[in-house]
Amino acid sequence: MNAEDFLLFLKSIDTKPLRVLDAAIPNSAYIPIDLSESNSDLNTFNFSSSQAWQEFLQNYLKKHNKKVAFGGYAETRNIYKRSTYFNPESKEEERNIHLGVDLWMDAGAKIYTPLDATVHSFKNNTNFGDYGPTIILKHSIDDKEFFTLYGHLSLKSINDLQEGKTFKAGDCIATLGDASVNGDYAPHLHFQIIRDLGTYFGDYPGVCSKKNLDKFIKDCPDPNTLLKLNY
Repeated sequence: MNAEDFLLFLKSIDTKPLRVLDAAIPNSAYIPIDLSESNSDLNTFNFSSSQAWQEFLQNYLKKHNKKVAFGGYAETRNIYKRSTYFNPESKEEERNIHLGVDLWMDAGAKIYTPLDATVHSFKNNTNFGDYGPTIILKHSIDDKEFFTLYGHLSLKSINDLQEGKTFKAGDCIATLGDASVNGDYAPHLHFQIIRDLGTYFGDYPGVCSKKNLDKFIKDCPDPNTLLKLNY
């Protein structure tokens, strides 16, 4: 299935919004947030500090009277500059373009699968700025197979997990981790759709370089195709 057919397939799965957070939270309680390098508001605090990020996001939600801030697909960000994991010596290889949607909410929030699924793999990705505990689910619909990734989870989310475990759409699969385990970020879920996982196991790039953007955009379409959070 090529990239265009995959996108059409995703759009055809359901006309209603699918949920990875509590289904009782309506679209009206979500608000987009710009965390790109062009947002001058991000220059008002120390973006290398997870605590400063948490305070910024909490103030943003309070100001707008919302529960969840979301966004970031194909967004170029400066936050990754704090970690050598994303910044090799070659500027051309710098990874700073985000490939999923982030949903910013309190640590401990429950995470749900939007579709029937099987656990493909899981792993604690412990590089500084990485996902921390991560789960990858496999979905099979009408003989078509694809994957979803859930990053920045709590350790207990993967402690007793098993490959091959099955979930029904709407089942709770995990909870959000805090900065001590989630790669040193303010609590949030990184949700990503992956057309072809290749040989990756418990991990898949969630940030890419400009050099490789075309390839990854084709393999990782906008998760809002399923979530439908824009309003």
